[in-house]
Amino acid sequence: MQNLIPVVNKLQDVFNAIGNSPIDLPQIVVIGAQSSGKSSVLENVVGEDFLPRGTGIVTRRPLILQLFNTSGEAGGKDKEAYGEFLHRPDDKIYDFEEIREEIQRETDRTTGRNKGISTKPISLRIHSPTVLNLTLVDLPGITKVSVGDQPADIEFQIHDMCMQYIQNPNAVILAVTAGNTDLANSDALKMAREVDPEGTRTVGVITKLDLMDPGTDASEMLQNRIIPLRLGYVGVVNRGQRDIDNRKKISEAQKKEAEFFRNHSMYRHMLTRCGTQNMTRMLNQILMHHIRDTLPDIKQRIASLLMEVQAELDALGEPTSDQTQRSLGSALLQLISRFCDSFGAAIDGRGGSSAGKPGLSSQMTELYGGARVSYIFNDIFGRSLQSFDPFDGLPDDQIRTVIANAHGTRQSLFVPEISFDLLVKRQIARLEQPGLQCCDLVFEEMQRIGTQCESTEISRFPELRDRVTEVVSKLLRRCMAPTQQMISNMIQIELSYINTAHPDFIGGSKAVAQLMEARQPQDYGGPQAPTTPPTPNDFRHNHNGRHSRSQSKVDSSHGRAPSPPSNPAAAPPQQSNGGGGGGGIMGLIFGGKSGGGSAPPANGPQSPVIKLQQMPDSMSHTQDAPTDRERIETEIIKSLLKSYFDIVRKNYMDMVPKTIMCFLVSKCKTELQNELVASLYKEDELPLLLRETDDVAQRRATCYEFRDLLEKASRIVNEVRDYNVNSTA
Repeated sequence: MQNLIPVVNKLQDVFNAIGNSPIDLPQIVVIGAQSSGKSSVLENVVGEDFLPRGTGIVTRRPLILQLFNTSGEAGGKDKEAYGEFLHRPDDKIYDFEEIREEIQRETDRTTGRNKGISTKPISLRIHSPTVLNLTLVDLPGITKVSVGDQPADIEFQIHDMCMQYIQNPNAVILAVTAGNTDLANSDALKMAREVDPEGTRTVGVITKLDLMDPGTDASEMLQNRIIPLRLGYVGVVNRGQRDIDNRKKISEAQKKEAEFFRNHSMYRHMLTRCGTQNMTRMLNQILMHHIRDTLPDIKQRIASLLMEVQAELDALGEPTSDQTQRSLGSALLQLISRFCDSFGAAIDGRGGSSAGKPGLSSQMTELYGGARVSYIFNDIFGRSLQSFDPFDGLPDDQIRTVIANAHGTRQSLFVPEISFDLLVKRQIARLEQPGLQCCDLVFEEMQRIGTQCESTEISRFPELRDRVTEVVSKLLRRCMAPTQQMISNMIQIELSYINTAHPDFIGGSKAVAQLMEARQPQDYGGPQAPTTPPTPNDFRHNHNGRHSRSQSKVDSSHGRAPSPPSNPAAAPPQQSNGGGGGGGIMGLIFGGKSGGGSAPPANGPQSPVIKLQQMPDSMSHTQDAPTDRERIETEIIKSLLKSYFDIVRKNYMDMVPKTIMCFLVSKCKTELQNELVASLYKEDELPLLLRETDDVAQRRATCYEFRDLLEKASRIVNEVRDYNVNSTA
């Protein structure tokens, strides 16, 4: 078990070489307010005076402190404690005063002398026969106010730096709080609670117990009764400022600390939770068990990273600068073949995560490839056409006007077919634009698929990537023209012949029957209403433009049959079917005779001349209320129009996706590889197409370096063999 901590320390050194650890390693992170005794706690753990001291913020960079116990090692001078910096490898420093100066120099080198801070850590190994194996991270003390040349947001910078380390789920938080302050106001515990609200990985350290007011003690804190933590609290007594100034040895201070706890009336009963030595042993046990629990995950994470790095190296391939012409040609054909396979698989929905395709998590959260094309067909194009109203933009007044124009100079006995043709063609023509827009959307989606299928292998060659994109775009545009033409032709086919004999078309007789059936409850709902259905002759207009059958119904409603007026002289003048002017308006105008009519006496008073209004330039039916005949004709036309439009819409919704798939999608997928080979495989252009950029070469070198580090980390982790947990010392 004791070998676990050195293994993690080696891993930490490996990953610190690249500046950032890709794995959350177990470690103990020390946080506390400024002047809470945090640095003194670390010096007591090490047993040496080696940390910089002064006023204000002294710790301005994270210090990764790795402790190695050398009591079991053989050797002469190495029995003494010494330190090694990661930035000064193989340089053993036995003078801890020099270690303090090196920490200060390295801090000033990065942050300057203006009390600024930096997140770049300093790694220090300390080998000593008196320490236990531990890994500690010392962070700047939490402060509230900037001093000197420090930035105004120094509080937030320190907070963010501390959060960066304690957010590691494998980190044990050592929260240092002064005993002569209220535990509820502890900045360290407040920050620890932000990432560990249950207190499962936080250890509380209470310092300055010897400076508490007489009559007060920290027994309630140490017994875990105020702010409970699963790992509990431990109390320590550090050297005072006078002891530090007088360079009192830490070993003597620890003896004085042990004597203080033994003689104190409240602490003598809880000695296992008091003292630096007890705290060090407790931290050692906590860290070992924590490493034991997280080691399997660390192994798995390293293996996963190795696979990812190797996959990226495979995608980057070997450098092409020293390859022969034949090798370049073979490599180009392989790249084209893989791109076309990926393009076709994306459209067909085949295959899982691979180069050029989104990962499994992306495929589970969003549509990709051919699924997006299907969404265009069904959800965008299909729903839009289904929601299209056959009478959209076609009010009843316009239908009446078209019918009236189709009648010409005389009223037709039935609804004129020319009006139906004009209206249905107008609505069918409006379907062309949605079909062309659907084609545009699929064209854009195909370009998107082509971009997504650019694997890492192709992206390493910018000239080849641009040429592939250009060839795909040209092929799509070439397939786009016949697709759009076919969609337009489908509309022209429908407009060229209105097939009223279609088996699904309602037809005129059925439309009239349905209309009469719908109107029957209104027209014949009375007790004396006739049951004989109307005939087309019933819809002729009289000379006043009123419906003759309506007049008959009015007479019948009063319980009498319609009859001519009994007094012929009282009857209004009727217009003759002949062409001469007799009675009625013509007789009033010209005063002539026609048939049995007689003119007024010559010497009698003359009637006033009736003048007709002038014809307007444009006329419509919007000013006049529709007659019964017009309403019936409008309803019949609308019924026929809806029936025929639904037939055309159904066929169009089925044929447009098929046309786009045939002329655009499938054709592009089939001809893409031949098009790419014909356009790109030219021997004189191979070196230009397969020329790598400098950043690709740099990425390859970085991947090689990272792979070597991961392989080294894997060997380090594999040093830990199966062990018996019960043998933990």
